[in-house]
Amino acid sequence: MTKGKSMQITRRSFVTGLTAPLILGAQDKAGSKAPVIGEGDQKYEWMESWGELPSHIKWGNTHNVVEDAQANIYVHHTVYADSESKDSVVVFDAKGKFIRSWGSEYAGCAHGMMIHKEGRDEFLYLTANAAPKGATPPPAGAASIVKTTLKGEIVWKIQGPPDIPSYKTPDATTNQLPPYNPTNLTLAPNGDVYVADGYGSYYVNHYDKNGKYLNTFGGKGSDPGQLREPHGIWMDNRTGSPILTVADRRNNRLQRFTLAGAHIDFVPGFRLPCHFNIHPTNGTVVIPELNNAALVVDKSNKIIATLGDPAAANAVPNPKRNEKDRSKFVPGQFVQPHGASFDHEGNIFVAEWVDIGRVTKLRKVA
Repeated sequence: MTKGKSMQITRRSFVTGLTAPLILGAQDKAGSKAPVIGEGDQKYEWMESWGELPSHIKWGNTHNVVEDAQANIYVHHTVYADSESKDSVVVFDAKGKFIRSWGSEYAGCAHGMMIHKEGRDEFLYLTANAAPKGATPPPAGAASIVKTTLKGEIVWKIQGPPDIPSYKTPDATTNQLPPYNPTNLTLAPNGDVYVADGYGSYYVNHYDKNGKYLNTFGGKGSDPGQLREPHGIWMDNRTGSPILTVADRRNNRLQRFTLAGAHIDFVPGFRLPCHFNIHPTNGTVVIPELNNAALVVDKSNKIIATLGDPAAANAVPNPKRNEKDRSKFVPGQFVQPHGASFDHEGNIFVAEWVDIGRVTKLRKVA
């Protein structure tokens, strides 16, 4: 593949000549029949407000969702202001029954989450944003990346940016240090950790499996190797040679790198892509877009399904993300998808960036 050139895969070329994704069996919001979205072999039943959240927890912005080997579902959320519990990690069984919660140190700054099997054990890798402005006291876990057990015991933690000049030279105009605000991380086959500073200085920071700093690349811009809000990051191992893939959100593209941080190419045709999760068996990947849709792409990164897009559905749109009345959300349509994950059966869970949180299960039906 030629360095610096784009893969010519666009949303326009994918949808030309095809019927827009359907919402089948559409219901009114109070109806009992769940809509089915998608088409062809990418049809899903929409299961609104999935998970039996206990009364002592109120969703804040639901940012990410993953499944463990026991089919339990983990949701990372910022916690609503008047929630009795401040736990930011909430765990359900496969049927949506609450199991446990933990992680109060990330309330207000919870963001990224991935799960990784190492030997016989699974571990969670969490990413916490910088402390929200005006937070008093600031969350103890702000601006950190953390490896934990599935029950929240900390294995290691890196808080704050790496100790390098890029984060130490004040801006000449504002005299402020470059910001650090991590969003997501991924792991190389050897255990190395790549952290996307997606809301900060737009770098990717690279550590070894024990948290030792190795190098930094990226930085703000739109040229090859530069990034504008590298929100999500994923290790694509589908070809046998790992490729570091970044959701270059404000550039509306994916950008691919070698493990050393050298630019490979762009994948265009996206609208504010957020993150990635790979299907357990067939190599397809779900990519939530903050602009209202969850995409499924094939092994060539061609879009094969656009799910939950109100524009494609030609329907009454959802309210804005700060809506406080959950009954006003429209089944079959997303507001602002932020995190998404396949489960072991090929169903998709989507967590949305809305003030009162929203977790939807898309049950695979075809």
